[in-house]
Amino acid sequence: MRCDRVWSKARLATFAADRSGIGAIEDGVVAARGGRIVYAGPAADAPAFEARETIDCADRWITPGLIDPHTHLVFGGDRAHEFELRLAGASYEEIARAGGGIVSTMKATRAASRADLVAAALPRLDALIAEGLTTVEIKSGYGLSLDDELKSLRAARALADVRDVSVTTTFLGAHALPPEFAGDPDGYVDLVCREMIPAVAAEGLADAVDAFCEGIGFTPAQTRRVFEAAHAHGLPVKLHAEQLSNLNGAALAAEFGALSADHLEHLDAAGIAAMAKAGTVAVLLPGAFYFVRETRLPPIEALRAAGVPMALATDCNPGTSPLTSLLLTMNMAATLFRMTVDECLAGVTREAARAIGRLESVGTLEVGKACDLAVWDIERPAELVYRMGFNPLHARVWKGEIA
Repeated sequence: MRCDRVWSKARLATFAADRSGIGAIEDGVVAARGGRIVYAGPAADAPAFEARETIDCADRWITPGLIDPHTHLVFGGDRAHEFELRLAGASYEEIARAGGGIVSTMKATRAASRADLVAAALPRLDALIAEGLTTVEIKSGYGLSLDDELKSLRAARALADVRDVSVTTTFLGAHALPPEFAGDPDGYVDLVCREMIPAVAAEGLADAVDAFCEGIGFTPAQTRRVFEAAHAHGLPVKLHAEQLSNLNGAALAAEFGALSADHLEHLDAAGIAAMAKAGTVAVLLPGAFYFVRETRLPPIEALRAAGVPMALATDCNPGTSPLTSLLLTMNMAATLFRMTVDECLAGVTREAARAIGRLESVGTLEVGKACDLAVWDIERPAELVYRMGFNPLHARVWKGEIA
């Protein structure tokens, strides 16, 4: 078999959809041609390769490149002062209602140029890449005007031009109410539905549409309007749901066949059943849970029992999860949420790909998928979840090339 590159003498965690657990192969081989996997499996079953380069992995582990399916990487400024306020006892909702929170980041984002936003996002993206990330989802939502939301999405797309990484973008215009629409949330939702979504779709700037369905965000009725507009323009939907209260947002998302519902600390049985039926992924965000000192855990056991796929993400954002480590995210999910090692690892590979609608092309080591790999200096995959503040990445491969 002709190919560009072969990784031999490797231990593979394939996460193949037809396998249970991580799909471990002790003596494995991965071969790539044209940026895609042409073989991933046992060395004993591998064909003879004619490769431009063969890399001896010396029994290192190979996983799919890591995927972060929920980030807000593009924004201006920071909110370290609000962190101090929370340490002094202020709640997230109190800070938001006093003019802080998302609206404070909006002001800094509006003042920044697209180049400024790209420059500010790059260190955050580089931290993720350094731990084996090859695909990242980036939301808008800090511009909250047509021009500034478009600027943010263009900045997110531009990150893929300056780094070897795949970027999917999500339009989150319904993130918060901007000051110019104070007291008129329906008027702002009109703007989102009638002007923003059509403009985003026309320019091809978003792969999905999201909303913040919450007491300090938007009502289920307003969220429904956003989803209807998204579907009218051929865009799939996602939802920030049940983070601070239960507004039945997850069930609403499932009704629209949402790719994912995210956060979910207050998710109930009806929402779980709806997600299971629709195939909507639960994206869990332990960084935000930790950072805002939440006490109500997402219903992991009920999600597990219902067969709802569970993904993990950093939720990297300036206010509630300034986290740029998927390795630490997995450790938090295991220690705080009691997720298993296999669930954590699948959550940043296969299920993360599912959550952004990219499972057909990334997230597992299977023939035909992008050859996005992370090669690790570890003895067992559990080390990726077990350690804190330690990065055992040996090599990162993006589209068949060593990055």
